[in-house]
Amino acid sequence: MAFWDLKDAQLAEFRPGIMSKAEIGANLIMVCMEIAAGKEDTGHEHPFDQCGIVLDGQIEMFVEDDRKKLGPNQCYFLPAGKRHGWKTFDRPVKILDVSAKPPSF
Repeated sequence: MAFWDLKDAQLAEFRPGIMSKAEIGANLIMVCMEIAAGKEDTGHEHPFDQCGIVLDGQIEMFVEDDRKKLGPNQCYFLPAGKRHGWKTFDRPVKILDVSAKPPSF
């Protein structure tokens, strides 16, 4: 069991431009991520659901043809098997993301 205080969470580099802290359980993965300004994921899909909330900053997310700019306290749900992605703008964005744990993870 893990308890986090998000304002003090120590994030480590996950990928270039993305800092994160993850808790991996038997069935779920919870990740706090800070994504640098000017980054983009042009789209991918996976066989599990994913959801989260924007903590700070702004991010544009899409699920197939549906696109939305999100800010603090706004949530997203990404259904399994649907193409989705995101982009950040002129400052970093911090999100708390939860997904089902993939069988191969």
